[in-house]
Amino acid sequence: MKVLLLADVRGQGKKGDVVDVSDGYARNYLFPRKLATEVTPAVLAELKAKEEATRRRIEKERAEARQLAERLQSILVKIHAASGEGGKLYGAVTSKDIAEALKEQHGIEIDRRKIALESDIKACGTYTVDVKLYPEVSGKINVVVC
Repeated sequence: MKVLLLADVRGQGKKGDVVDVSDGYARNYLFPRKLATEVTPAVLAELKAKEEATRRRIEKERAEARQLAERLQSILVKIHAASGEGGKLYGAVTSKDIAEALKEQHGIEIDRRKIALESDIKACGTYTVDVKLYPEVSGKINVVVC
């Protein structure tokens, strides 16, 4: 009997998988515990519709991330920080500071965890910082610290 798993079942598969199990196992174990439902044409159609909707949503999010990455290429973020002799900063510029400056200056809101700094910026200058917008999509921001 073919069933659609409604939850992860050890030894059978993950939620959303269509698996072939014995009739007794399905009727006596999976169905009473609401772990699976019998596969019918209506269930298959609903499953395909959900998969298609998920695929479209992912494509839309990926396209938006690509557009944002292109937009970030031309953006220059200026951060003013107190510095001492030789341009060495008293503190450090972190990804949080860059995210706040980006939102304030350009109205683009990016989570600070997506800004990939190898280490905090501790000197005045121009830096190129990577931003991970989506899996397999990343952009770069030009940051000027003075």
